[in-house]
Amino acid sequence: MATQQRVQRVREAIKQETSDIIRLMKDPRIGFVTVTDAEVSRDLRHVKIFVSVLGDEESKRHSLEALERATGYIRTEIGQRVRLRHTPEIVFCWDESLERGARISKILRDLKEGNSDTGHQEEGLTQKTSPSSAGDDA
Repeated sequence: MATQQRVQRVREAIKQETSDIIRLMKDPRIGFVTVTDAEVSRDLRHVKIFVSVLGDEESKRHSLEALERATGYIRTEIGQRVRLRHTPEIVFCWDESLERGARISKILRDLKEGNSDTGHQEEGLTQKTSPSSAGDDA
């Protein structure tokens, strides 16, 4: 078993090298792919590489299919670039955190714009109801 510090170093090296390899690939099916993270097992034999793709669902699906077909090539390149006794098995996974973050930001922005509109409406309602409620008390 590798130490936690070694696992982190290998994780960063694999993440960086995979990003470079994908950037240099000439497969037209691979769109704008960003390697966002990598998870390496403690025995350094398996790695999950998380990718995010800019585009619609079809381009994402094509990019993931192309990456899965190129796994052997990417694994060979990583084996040549990162000095390990055994080159890890690679699995590509979607990373939806960027999309989730953008969706949350949009929701927060809409809420902020909605609250500023709602705040003005509530002030108007308060002003309208105040005179009538004062008349009811008298």
